[in-house]
Amino acid sequence: MADLKHTPLHKFHAEHGGKMVDFAGWSMPMSYTGIIDEHKQVRSSGGVFDVSHMGRLKLQGRHARKLLELACSRRISDMQHGQCRYSLMLNESGGVKDDVIVYRLDDDEFMVVVNASNREKIVSHLNALIEEKGFNLKLDDQTESTAMVALQGPRVMEMVSQVSKEVPTLKKYRFVVKNLLVVKLIVSRTGYTGEDGVEVILPSGATGMALKLLMKDVDPAQADALMKPAGLGARDSLRLEAGMPLYGNELGEDINALSCGVDFAISLDKHSEDEGEAFVGQRALLETQESGGPAQRVVGLLIDGPRTARHDMSVKAGNETVGRVTSGCKSPTLDRSIAMALVDAEHAAVGAKLGIDTGKAVLDAEVVPLPFYKAPRPS
Repeated sequence: MADLKHTPLHKFHAEHGGKMVDFAGWSMPMSYTGIIDEHKQVRSSGGVFDVSHMGRLKLQGRHARKLLELACSRRISDMQHGQCRYSLMLNESGGVKDDVIVYRLDDDEFMVVVNASNREKIVSHLNALIEEKGFNLKLDDQTESTAMVALQGPRVMEMVSQVSKEVPTLKKYRFVVKNLLVVKLIVSRTGYTGEDGVEVILPSGATGMALKLLMKDVDPAQADALMKPAGLGARDSLRLEAGMPLYGNELGEDINALSCGVDFAISLDKHSEDEGEAFVGQRALLETQESGGPAQRVVGLLIDGPRTARHDMSVKAGNETVGRVTSGCKSPTLDRSIAMALVDAEHAAVGAKLGIDTGKAVLDAEVVPLPFYKAPRPS
């Protein structure tokens, strides 16, 4: 994997036994001690994820806000300094180019975190909008000059409080800029696992020092360690339990954004500052809404028996194919087979009885509310 990009935590992965794979052109750990062990560690205590492969784009200038209002399906102008917001970026037909997290650093300064596989596409998309509209701003791709680490789990704040008293007081989807010795960090209370936690963005050259300070309790060999490293495998099963969509599965350019179960991230009533769409793809979504809604919807499925559903398996209502599985796994937390699927809207109601065609058998499944798992509230 010599031709793959290495994140600033590559040495950390090697030292902790990471099993490396090619992920969107990056050498990334699929697991360390095992996906199920890492999944349960995050649910019970805490896990450390390297998410440096995700794109980090800094936008600065007097038209940065206008650009993001046009590119994002959710309102940006009413964001406060220190606030993060989940949004979508769409194509003209209402399909999803990517799902992103927008950070508002200042009036005219933002950070946008994008998926690794879509970084170049989103940079090109934003640059095309800048040129088309004559916007005045600087777009700086800081992905390879920074690192990003996610600390997730019910005991993460216990550890973070040893370093900062301020971070544990942050509300969800808020962030603070902190100085750790001479290093400036962006610490946000966000995540992709359904657990409490933080994500930290920092200069790539300071990663080694920051890891020693932030993650001194990380030890994959210690059975009761507060924190252990976790890989892409556990990240995927955790997000599936939490009912969070994944680009390329529940989200895609050919999937209508109103199908994806993230309507909270779409401001259909957003108005443009001039004539036309307030955001790219808005007109197509309004037409979808006016015609009765999307033809398909993402649903959660609870499956009878031990067998699991896999990506792209057919979903059946009797003998009729009514959709396809987008994600599936055996839930380590629930000890049940679960899946998300894109199904015809008339079969998307909670309680609907469906089947999943594995090619050898049809598994009985029932539509259930998402998420499959919610973290207990702190007492």
